Order: sequence, then structure tokens, then C-alpha cells
Amino acid sequence: MEQRCPQNIVSIRNINKSYRRGAQTVPVLEDITFEICDGEFLALMGPSGSGKSTLLNILAGIDKADSGMVTIGGVDISSLSETDLAQWRAVNVGFIFQFYNLMPVLTAYENVELPLLLTGLSRRERREHVEMALAVVNLQDRMDHYPSQLSGGQQQRVAIARAVVTDPTILVADEPTGDLDRVSAEDVLGLMGRLNKEFGKTIIMVTHDPRAAERAHLVRHLEKGVLSDGGR
Repeated sequence: MEQRCPQNIVSIRNINKSYRRGAQTVPVLEDITFEICDGEFLALMGPSGSGKSTLLNILAGIDKADSGMVTIGGVDISSLSETDLAQWRAVNVGFIFQFYNLMPVLTAYENVELPLLLTGLSRRERREHVEMALAVVNLQDRMDHYPSQLSGGQQQRVAIARAVVTDPTILVADEPTGDLDRVSAEDVLGLMGRLNKEFGKTIIMVTHDPRAAERAHLVRHLEKGVLSDGGR
């Protein structure tokens, strides 16, 4: 059944991406076109090398397509300069990585605060945002702990707090449960579901885990750079 969208937050048109390997050109994404509703929770699945992470990076403004258009929140990010793209990304994209990417020499509070240092917020405003984000992930009592003092699940929750602290337009998650045990993974997936349902966050998650994909509203599959029509 065709998905009905009151409003699209992401629009991708005819995206192509290739990489050079010596004298050879290796296609990674081929004529990808789709839309994502505002408030959607989308899972991208596919075998290793199918182009999932490349597509996620293009959506997040980390990588650029060779051709095509990517519009997010009404902004054509494919036409932005590197400087403008970096500024746009800092405000509009929250990143959740498989291995957390926390700074080991910073506390949980300081890790969550990092994206806010790129904004014009005062120290008091930054503190309000950080404390709110840590409250959402239920880690207010761990804000002065360093990553080495936290479990894997707690570190990922700090990473999620860091991802949402700027109230971004989209959240992108690359195998967010890939380094977690089953219980911690369920905890993190439950939190992501809450961010989507209660806070209306648009989430795009790359995963190879069918259990993780079950939490999404919509699952789409990439196979050799070609996107399927998808389904639940």
C-alpha cells in the first residue's frame, strides 16, 4: 500500500554514488528515490556492502552523492557548500553510532554538551539542554561519570542524549545496538521508540538485526545499491 504522508521531512531524488577502486569505478547506490514522513521511524536493512551506511551518510550530510537531490526539512543539502553543510549538520542531524564515539576524557555531561558548543547558547542555556537530554535517557545521576565508568548500554544512552540535545530535524543511527548485549539493546531500542512516539523524532536506522528493525514503522531493503519498495 502506498504510504500517505501529511508532510515529508526527507526527499531523495535519483541519488547515485560510486567509488573509485584503482582504475575501476564501483557503483554503490543506483538511482535511489524515496521520501520519509515527518515523525517516521525507518529501518534500512541489507547485507554488508549493500550501500546502507553510504545512504545514511548522504542523508546526514557527511557524504555527497555523485548526482541527484537530497532535501531535508525543506533544505536542498546537495547544493550546500562544505562550510554551509557543516553548519546545517550541526543543528539538524543527531548521530547515534555503533561504538558510541564518546570522548573518554570527558564526563557524560561534557560529551552531551559538545554539539551545543557550536551554537550561540549561553552556559546556563547549555546546562538546561544537557540536563534535559540526560533526563530523557534516565542518566541524570551519571552526568559526572566518564565513559569508562559506564556500561555499554549507559554509554549508548549518553550518545543518544548527545544526539538529541540540539533538538535536530532527524536522528540517524548506524547499527545502534550492534555492540550491545540483548538486554541493553532492548533498552536502547525502547528509548529510540520513545523518542519517536513521545517526542515526534524522525529516525533513520541502519541495522542488520531483524529484532531491531521490528521497532521501526517502515523497513526498506538495499540490495547491491538498489532500494526495494519496502514494507512493515
